[in-house]
Amino acid sequence: MDNFFQGLTLVLQPDVLSVIFLASLYGLVIGALPGLTATMSIALLVPVTFFLDPVPAIAAITATTASAIFAGDIPGALLRIPGTPASAAYTEDAYALTVAGRPEAALGASLIASVAGGVVGVILLMIFAPALARFAVQFSSVEYFWLAVLGLSCAVAVSGDSLLRGAISLLIGLLISTVGIDIATGYPRFTFGSIHLLSGISFIPAMIGIFAVSQVIRAALAGPGEAPPPPSRGLPDLMGTMWRALVRFRLTILRSSLIGNLLGALPGAGADIAAWVAYSLSRLVSRSPGTYGKGSEEGIAAGGAANNSAVAGAWTPALVLGIPGDSITAIAVGVMMMKGITPGPRVFITDGPEVYAIFLGFLLANLLLLPLGFLAIKLARHILSVPQAVLMPVILMFSITGAYAVDNAMFAVGIIAVLGLVAFMMEENRIPFAPAILGIVLGAVVEKNFLITMIKTQGSLAGFFDRPLAAVLGGLTLVVWTLILARSVLRRAPASERTTHD
Repeated sequence: MDNFFQGLTLVLQPDVLSVIFLASLYGLVIGALPGLTATMSIALLVPVTFFLDPVPAIAAITATTASAIFAGDIPGALLRIPGTPASAAYTEDAYALTVAGRPEAALGASLIASVAGGVVGVILLMIFAPALARFAVQFSSVEYFWLAVLGLSCAVAVSGDSLLRGAISLLIGLLISTVGIDIATGYPRFTFGSIHLLSGISFIPAMIGIFAVSQVIRAALAGPGEAPPPPSRGLPDLMGTMWRALVRFRLTILRSSLIGNLLGALPGAGADIAAWVAYSLSRLVSRSPGTYGKGSEEGIAAGGAANNSAVAGAWTPALVLGIPGDSITAIAVGVMMMKGITPGPRVFITDGPEVYAIFLGFLLANLLLLPLGFLAIKLARHILSVPQAVLMPVILMFSITGAYAVDNAMFAVGIIAVLGLVAFMMEENRIPFAPAILGIVLGAVVEKNFLITMIKTQGSLAGFFDRPLAAVLGGLTLVVWTLILARSVLRRAPASERTTHD
């Protein structure tokens, strides 16, 4: 409890409260702009965290994430353009309600479900993260190896319809992670004679290039275009609508929050997958499944609660194991390490007050989302009217500044340009980003712990299954690989049958 009260004292400082408020406003603006994801908002925020103390720096990330995830629902409801990928699951329902003259039903259900899901997610994080940390203290190099491999495997398994594209994305990330000095031999790999690459490709420029610069390239090639104006309908009785949605769909919100938190803790899944899973399950158990896709408030509540709860769930493996649950926590882990907070099983011992300050700041940001989200809904027309010709140059300016600030070298600007082009080509070919991001983050973890284990076991692969927990994690990883291969074979079989029949 001492850590809790010390963390509360840290959060209630005026500078931390101010950062949470400003970051929440920033997240609302970015999330409400179509095409700008919550991850991009965090990548653009990183340069600002250089000038902040650890607690306000991490608080800025959590507050921005919470508000940006919800704000993505606004253009989805008003323009049929999801502001973030997590909003895509229920965009059709939200827009259908708007066309029917009930935008307050869509946005009210979305806001109250987002707040409730976020609060439930943070509470679960506060309850289970310390217990998991006490358990994870027993981990050795082999357990960390299997955890990292399991995370990479799951990233491929949930990467979308094409397993091949997911695997390609993962290999791209792993290739990027190998740049620099070989940790075993000290030999430079893929540096092409550049001293700037000896320490590898910094994570922050990689994120900025993949998420921000790729979007700038896409917008530049698309050319100028005007989005249709939001429907000119009012938002009467929004507070009453939110209260009725909370009472009516309380069980759906609770169930979806639990699902979202669980899936959020799975590396590679994240809010996007959580929203789709919760939405689909809600449709299966609903008394009116026929309304889904045509204006279901229940579907909106399910997806909204799941994606916000998943955001908190992703912090559990990030804090306790140092393994990010999604792209956002991957960036946050980098910022924490830069600020002297090392994620891992002992984080509650070495940085207990700071960790509880992160929890409480996250909780405050979700509660603050209620009034700020109400305001954002009222001002949505103005937020959505920012022209791309103004927005994209500003994003590019922040991207260049952020990349340069990492190493104070123009070489980093070249890195974001190259990776931005690579990410653009990936998206053009429908190759997902998530496996690549986890490959960049976990590639070094897999390599380091594999080499340490091989040295300890004198080259015996049996040593990877000697410890009971390692055997369980190894077995789970093999099960995931089996499911991936079986899924691939089953998909190929009908295609080959159709070819033979034709």
